[in-house]
Amino acid sequence: MEAFKKLEATAASLQIANIDTDQIIPARFLKTPRSTNHGDFLFHDIRRQSDGELDPKFVLNTPENSRTQILVADTNFGCGSSRESAVYALFDAGIRCVIAPSFGDIFYNNSVKNGLLPIELNRSKIEDIWQTLKTANTVKIEVDLENQTIHLPNGTNYTFEIDAFRKQTLIEGLDDIDLTLKYSQLIRDHEKNNATKRPWTATID
Repeated sequence: MEAFKKLEATAASLQIANIDTDQIIPARFLKTPRSTNHGDFLFHDIRRQSDGELDPKFVLNTPENSRTQILVADTNFGCGSSRESAVYALFDAGIRCVIAPSFGDIFYNNSVKNGLLPIELNRSKIEDIWQTLKTANTVKIEVDLENQTIHLPNGTNYTFEIDAFRKQTLIEGLDDIDLTLKYSQLIRDHEKNNATKRPWTATID
């Protein structure tokens, strides 16, 4: 998993509440192999007009936001059904951080496990960031995970909370498999000791 420590990048605002995982990536794309670029499916339906063409007014369709890496979203982002592909779609499209007043619980956990940083801020701060993003066509902000701070170009700084364990896995770039391998020797020692004490539980080769 790609580590996340500090990111200074273009940010875009998505002021739509209750964006669910089906809007992030429609169900018809869920069987797509992980090796495929899921970024092609990000917001597939809501970023298009009724004729199927890209909506030029949708925030991520504009030229200035084509390289957005920080998405400043609205309440309850990522709610709905559990689908890890929603995180794949964001990550493959270049999004490394989503800032919102609240998230769907499962989406939040899936994000951390795939190197995408979800940050919860109270709504007044989110609205301040939205206003900042209106000051120019392209606005960069800095997210510093190690110090848990967000720096805006106007000099405003915000702090955010994150669970210490989740923070460390992001900084070190450790997914669930990496975490298991990190303790592989302890696991082997446990299995060896357990086989001695409880031979009836030992694995038969």
